[in-house]
Amino acid sequence: MDISGNTLALLLAFVSGVLMAVQGALNAGLSKVIGLLETTFVVHITGTILILLLLFGMKMGKGNLSAFAEAPWYVYLGGVVGVGIIYLVAASIPEVGAANATTAIIVGQVLTAILIDHFGAFGLAQISYGWNQILGLVLLAIGGKLLLS
Repeated sequence: MDISGNTLALLLAFVSGVLMAVQGALNAGLSKVIGLLETTFVVHITGTILILLLLFGMKMGKGNLSAFAEAPWYVYLGGVVGVGIIYLVAASIPEVGAANATTAIIVGQVLTAILIDHFGAFGLAQISYGWNQILGLVLLAIGGKLLLS
């Protein structure tokens, strides 16, 4: 079976969404035992260990780590944003449940993604939005509201 680039990219994005929901539930469970900031710390440490093994132990990287100074300063804020994501997801899931929290996350992601595309933020290609994206976002939010228990 030949998978086109778009289909593969969407499949990878779908799997990423699955993993995000699982990660959120795991982090919420851990935060009940050790605390929110402690969970955020542990998640980043275990992730760092895995990346160290993949990058240096198994040599799976592209080999361009020495070019890190060439990137704009703001692209390094992803780690800072990641801390906020892990903390906020772990805080919200125990309060409203995995499905409700994930629904709110997705609506927020899509709204932000539309704005990032429209303005070409962070060096990405500019892709203007149309009324179909706005309608899609509204319908997504309505669907999210219907999913809330």
